Amino acid sequence: ELRHRASPWQRNLGYPLAMLGLLALTGISVLIVCFHVLELLLDDAAMPRGIQDASLGQVSFSIFGSFGAALQVVLIFYLMVSSVVGFYSSPLFTRLLPERQDTPLTKIIGNCVSLLVLSSALPVFSRTLGITRFDLLGDFGRFNWLGNFYIVFLYNMGFAGLTTLCLVKRVSWAIQAELICAFGEDR
Repeated sequence: ELRHRASPWQRNLGYPLAMLGLLALTGISVLIVCFHVLELLLDDAAMPRGIQDASLGQVSFSIFGSFGAALQVVLIFYLMVSSVVGFYSSPLFTRLLPERQDTPLTKIIGNCVSLLVLSSALPVFSRTLGITRFDLLGDFGRFNWLGNFYIVFLYNMGFAGLTTLCLVKRVSWAIQAELICAFGEDR
């Protein structure tokens, strides 16, 4: 219903630009994770341990300077939003989705707990994937398992593989469905 009420500018320009933006952010995050995997294989310093003596403002946390730092912020925000959307889209938690003016208190508490867990896991998630090396004002880099090469390597490979698989599946099925409709084979 919202798609039918959208203006032609929104349908023909807004939605495709939003999709291209999402594809670009997903592709950039997969590329960063793939480079992090290569760093893990070549250099032990790429492990997501805490930074002991680098103080804020003296050391750049990105090799691309200000642009890289802005890209890290955008990617972390994108990962936050996509993890919340993915959480509420999973079949197990769709019942937890709040309803407008009809949400019981237990469901509100469940949503608060879920969002707190997701937001607490985001700094460790972004450090483990190699998207940022910033400590995010906590000792998130001091977890013992962040020093285990195999866990970090498999976590990165799983993220890169599953994200690429979802991206290819989603894009290829959408293109396949449009081609079937364009050639009239859907009838």
